[in-house]
Amino acid sequence: MSRRNLHELPRFRDGWSFLYVEKAVVDREQNGLRIVDEAGRIQVPVAALSALLLGPGVKITHAAVVAAGDAGCSIAWCGEQGVRFYASGSGDDRRTENLHFQARAWADEAQRLAVVRRMYLMRFKRRLHPGLTLEQSRGMEGVRVREAYARASRETGVEWKGRTYRRGAWERTDAVNRALSAANACLHSICHSAVSIAGYSESLGFVHTGKTRAFVYDIADFYKVDLTVPLAFRAVADGEKELESRVRKMCRAAFYREKLLERIIPDIQRALGQTVQPVEEYSARDLNDEVLQLWDPEAGVIAGGQNYAVPGDHRSLEDDTPSPPSPSEFAIANDTDRSREIDDESSGSDNVDDDDEVPF
Repeated sequence: MSRRNLHELPRFRDGWSFLYVEKAVVDREQNGLRIVDEAGRIQVPVAALSALLLGPGVKITHAAVVAAGDAGCSIAWCGEQGVRFYASGSGDDRRTENLHFQARAWADEAQRLAVVRRMYLMRFKRRLHPGLTLEQSRGMEGVRVREAYARASRETGVEWKGRTYRRGAWERTDAVNRALSAANACLHSICHSAVSIAGYSESLGFVHTGKTRAFVYDIADFYKVDLTVPLAFRAVADGEKELESRVRKMCRAAFYREKLLERIIPDIQRALGQTVQPVEEYSARDLNDEVLQLWDPEAGVIAGGQNYAVPGDHRSLEDDTPSPPSPSEFAIANDTDRSREIDDESSGSDNVDDDDEVPF
């Protein structure tokens, strides 16, 4: 087999940070990876990657996974061009700044509201009046989406009766709504891949809440009006035969053409108020050699990997360990706990989590 330069290999991402491959065998070669397909083989310096996206038809060896983990390269299993997201994994030296930044903004009401306002601003692509309330912003977003459906309907001649979905009755849902659901599922998957690769939590949403992929929905809404809405209407205009399959293929081509995966992480950073890094410079790998740190309420963090026992203190832990309770003391404590359980049961609380995710 002939060796080829990385830039000659088809279906690879343009940037070094993310590498997509399909219909190939991935194995370890020295400290890097060897990718073999029907056209030949190529060596990939895995240390230069933040993420390896594996599409259909890929076989990867255990040794290759170990090499990726040792180099801090995440692996994501996805559909063609990332239009489905199945699973991901990473080594233990991933940076956590993105997750911490997201969690702090999510937990603070003022910061969360600021993020929500930036997210709406990014959807509208124009300045919003600073005095707009959150309710007014949601109303304007509703108008924007409604107009996008109406515009796509006019341009394609596809009748639009409103956004509906009949759970458990997919085939009885009209064609354009099926196409929209299929396209949005593809969009959610590629956004989920980017969120996972960059080390954010998919559950800590700002606009959306209450679902495990709430943050994914937040990010996907940046692109729906421009990408999936017109795409779904065009697909229906071309006929209903094999509609969902054609929609997925159209999404794959559109996401590749628009370089969507390369845009998502900078857009996330912009929405959260982080310093935006170009995708070719982005790495979620922890490049420093410091040991694991410890949290401290006053200092913030302190160095780990060292013993914090006071010098000269030779006491055993047993010296300060309280003696176990006597049988009578244990009985009293048990009665107290039981009375608390009875009080809790009498409250009549019966919370049921109804998860009605669209099964697509």
